[in-house]
Amino acid sequence: MGDSSYSFSLTTFSRTGKLLQIEYALNAVANGRTALGICAKNGVVIATDKKLASNLVETSQVNKLEAVNDKGSTGMVYAGLGPDYRVLVRKARKNAQKYVRMYEEDVPVSIMTKHAASVMQEYTQSGGVRPFGVSLLVAGLDYEEDGSTMVPRLYQVDPSGAYFGWKATAIGKNYVHAKNFLEKRFQEDMELEDAIHTALLTLREGFEGEMTSSNIEVGVVSLEDPVFRVLTQAEVQDYLDEAT
Repeated sequence: MGDSSYSFSLTTFSRTGKLLQIEYALNAVANGRTALGICAKNGVVIATDKKLASNLVETSQVNKLEAVNDKGSTGMVYAGLGPDYRVLVRKARKNAQKYVRMYEEDVPVSIMTKHAASVMQEYTQSGGVRPFGVSLLVAGLDYEEDGSTMVPRLYQVDPSGAYFGWKATAIGKNYVHAKNFLEKRFQEDMELEDAIHTALLTLREGFEGEMTSSNIEVGVVSLEDPVFRVLTQAEVQDYLDEAT
């Protein structure tokens, strides 16, 4: 009996030790639009391709980057299935509000990441559900181990519930080429402004058609301005003009 006999079961391992539904969820992620993140020494940038299938779609109503709360430092972007992402964003916002009410401070990005990973992991061992068909990049600020200062952090969360900290990474379509490009361009002492330009150059490498301020999104958070925000189209266009 081959692995195909287990392909419809989420909670049963195949003979080779795989949960095939999770692998299929990763395929859904790999078919999604490219998203990437870069952790600079003074902030984090996340960016994504949000090119739509039809010119008739109102692009201002399509958001792939989301802030977890209005005045918080954490933001998310995804590759994969948009409706699954909305569920995770809603759960993250509820958890962030609970944290604020309890501790009267913004939730650190590491705690937000662990919560999202726990939710996604739960959906890999429960009957009657399926894995989330998304991977997340979570950007924000966190405390140093001694708790004295804040530092920028970037995490990736996969459908299995596994999460990793990254200096720079990419998910979605063409993620392999994007990661290779980032490996060549990333520098440890990179400033946030340089990271934004590098993010746009990386997106452009595998972009289908013309890249404009309306078919990409860029979000940033910095130590100087510890509130995650999505750049306006005018701000994105300025960066695009500088890159040409």
